[in-house]
Amino acid sequence: MSPDRPNGNGTGNGNGNGVVVRTPVTPASHRLRLNPSSDHSPDSYDGLQLEFSPLLFSSLERYLPPSVLNLPRDSKVQFMRDILVRYSPEGERTRIQKHKEYRQRIMSNYQPLHRELYTVNAENFFVPSFLKAINESTEQSFRNILVEPTPGVYVFEMLQPSFCEMLMSEVENFERWVHETKFRIMRPNTMNNYGAVLDDFGLENMLDKLMDEYLRPISRLFFPEVGGLTLDSHHGFVVEYGVDRDVDLGFHVDDSEITLNACLSKQFVGGDLFFRGVRCDKHVNTETQPEEILDYVHVQGHAVLHRGRHRHGARATTSGRRANLILWCRSSVFRELKRYQKDFSSWCGECRREKKVMQRLSISATKLELLKRDRISAS
Repeated sequence: MSPDRPNGNGTGNGNGNGVVVRTPVTPASHRLRLNPSSDHSPDSYDGLQLEFSPLLFSSLERYLPPSVLNLPRDSKVQFMRDILVRYSPEGERTRIQKHKEYRQRIMSNYQPLHRELYTVNAENFFVPSFLKAINESTEQSFRNILVEPTPGVYVFEMLQPSFCEMLMSEVENFERWVHETKFRIMRPNTMNNYGAVLDDFGLENMLDKLMDEYLRPISRLFFPEVGGLTLDSHHGFVVEYGVDRDVDLGFHVDDSEITLNACLSKQFVGGDLFFRGVRCDKHVNTETQPEEILDYVHVQGHAVLHRGRHRHGARATTSGRRANLILWCRSSVFRELKRYQKDFSSWCGECRREKKVMQRLSISATKLELLKRDRISAS
């Protein structure tokens, strides 16, 4: 099967479209450094009229080359903006601005049903075991709650049933409002015809905090090679499956570095996730190895955390209705650094296999050369 590439409707965290006049920077290379400056305290970029989130700039700053790191803030903004613009050409920035205006129209008119959802209330949102692991924030505390049924896929109990029910009713309330007002709704991505983008009706800040304070501590330990420490933007949505909704989901990869998938529903049959190995862009269509096969059964309140490049899909939901909270977490630092990498064997299964084959061939060639020299010496 050929994985689809979902085109998420998330826009990051745009913060206006004004232009800032900046001091010119003429570095020899517009490349970030591979390792962050751990003792550097980034500037705050809040309040500037920028096309991108202030959080993106603060996250990128630790990776600036030494020649730029201690320049005035405006000069650093120029350097980092030049990098970010590569991933967001003018047409894309226009789309982002239009989406921002779309969100503003919604939030000016939509009345939330459960306002307590819009800020993180940890005790009401999360189960005690998850909170305990986050508070201790050690590898062992996380391993105490995580199950790893296949390498790189982590399953754990996360959400209170009351939170699951509240979030589903909020989404249903939003969808009723959309229907009654005949407002055009943007669906989560190109593969889902049902569900809603949570960022679009006011839950963006809550999901930012969820990513930053509750998922990043886990990701920095278990997904460091794909930017787990530098997650700085997200696309958050709820998807719905059932006989009168989307039934299943094809084989695909996510537009994310790390994906959280948490089940909100209780009464449904089917809808199992299937995983088929992690792949880089070059190897996304390669065959699945037997050890990469995993089928996972959803349970309300339980979450799955995996790399966005972990190929997966969902089987048919044959009875009831299943809703899932999905959070695509992204790292602008990782996406920039990936441009200069050719070897992804630290996380791509096919790269790793190719590297092992090359190593075996190299060892065999070395042995043959040594045997040849021995024979020549003996003669």
